[in-house]
Amino acid sequence: MKELLGLLAVWSIVLSGLALVTGVVLIKKGNRVAHHRAMLAATSLAFLFLVFYLAKWALHGTTAYGGPEAWRGAYYVLLITHTLLAAVNGPLALYVIWRAFRGEFVLHKRWAKVLVPIWLYVAASGWVIYLVLKRYGVETGTIAF
Repeated sequence: MKELLGLLAVWSIVLSGLALVTGVVLIKKGNRVAHHRAMLAATSLAFLFLVFYLAKWALHGTTAYGGPEAWRGAYYVLLITHTLLAAVNGPLALYVIWRAFRGEFVLHKRWAKVLVPIWLYVAASGWVIYLVLKRYGVETGTIAF
């Protein structure tokens, strides 16, 4: 179950990143309807990631880095930046979506230019963290409740 939840989480966030890129390409081509659909798909997939990730965390606890010492610093820089930007990503995405639904496209576009790189970094770094912990992870036994 732990492996399945991990796979579902990582694939949902990666697919959300791909849907995000698709949405950006579509709006640059002037296709607002398809852009809207792609961005809702990206948001839904990101929400699914959160559900799968939190379920895995609650049921199975955390995994610590146990890889080569020479990589420890780089791993923790990646993990910390990923975590901080992921915490910003959710509320910023909701803000950008809210601006679009209100028809405030100038603000929507301005903040989307900030959001997209953050979202893509979080999706890509999440994939890397998953792969690193799949190879070098050490079970901590810590469970959320």
